Amino acid sequence: MKICVIGGGIGGLAFARAAALNGADVTVLEQADAIKEVGAGLQISPNGIRVIEALGLKDEFTKNSVKGQGVSLRNYADAREVAYLDLTTLSDDQEYHFVHRADLVEVLAKGARDAGVTIRLLQKVSEISDAGSPHVVTQSGDTFHADVIVGADGVHSVARKKILGQTSPFFTHQVCWRATIPNDLHFPAQVRLYMGPKRHLVCYPLRGGELLNIVAVQERHAWADEGWHHEDDPKNLEAAFADFGNEVHALLERVEQVSLWGLFRHEVAPRWHNDYTALLGDAAHPTLPFLAQGANMALEDGWVLAKSLGENSNVAEALSQYQSKRIDRVRKVIDTASGNAWKYHLSFPPLRWLAHTGLRIVSQVSPSKLVRQFDWIYGHDVIKPD
Repeated sequence: MKICVIGGGIGGLAFARAAALNGADVTVLEQADAIKEVGAGLQISPNGIRVIEALGLKDEFTKNSVKGQGVSLRNYADAREVAYLDLTTLSDDQEYHFVHRADLVEVLAKGARDAGVTIRLLQKVSEISDAGSPHVVTQSGDTFHADVIVGADGVHSVARKKILGQTSPFFTHQVCWRATIPNDLHFPAQVRLYMGPKRHLVCYPLRGGELLNIVAVQERHAWADEGWHHEDDPKNLEAAFADFGNEVHALLERVEQVSLWGLFRHEVAPRWHNDYTALLGDAAHPTLPFLAQGANMALEDGWVLAKSLGENSNVAEALSQYQSKRIDRVRKVIDTASGNAWKYHLSFPPLRWLAHTGLRIVSQVSPSKLVRQFDWIYGHDVIKPD
């Protein structure tokens, strides 16, 4: 089977290696001049790590990641811990890691090439066509024919437009900053989430604990462009979180370069495929960053799509099977993520006090309960035979 993958990100590369290991002839088209990812950290939960392990890349991934020990939920003003989710209490076969996006992409790209995948750079796709036979046309005029075309090309996917036409996301009235700083504050291997009125800030270590990843979200009406690569002035980030406590100030005063983007809600695609083209990851189901599952869903997609194509020589049937296996789970994850922001952003003081008190009691009386609420996510195993 000849497969053309549009996009050399996490989902596209994971799928490419899985499909090549199943015997497919796979070409990845990436518009950049190198397989790389700018930006910052990812949280890879047990469901995503199962895919990395099944791809045979677990050892290399572990070398380049930090094993997470817990999640500390904290009050914004004084950084007092409200509740703690102990990730060391996960089942023996479940691990939770923090990894720099660029490091994960590098591991996947090497894994894809080692499996025989051809990666073509500087290939910006302009058209997907079925005239004569399915093929992809790039802006430079190159044509790539394939039995299957996989759109792993993100929220502005050419493949998504081919299948669904033009769709219109809506601005959630939330913006997000991200940055990395040296971890000279020696933060431990945990997520720290500072919850404040209409804002929250998350940080966790990367690269052996040498860096700290920062993600900060603010509710506001002022619009911002979608996309990860818009530079902003660090002083704007500091001003937005000026009433957060000294611990957060110590983080933000170290930020020298920061990106800002608007958070938009896209619908989960009602159709993920036509007879020869499939959508994967953000191209099918962009998610808001409030459950740390975007990369994990892309990894799961990649494995399930490769498995479906490997088990069924009828491409249209295989793509239909892929969507049916994935769409309900993805919708539940995305709906849960979309509903999480309000929990972090409570602005009415009595309600925030009540919510934090409840979390504190549960954390002290039944700490495992806080972690167990994610069993339906972390325990999901796309590797296990149906």
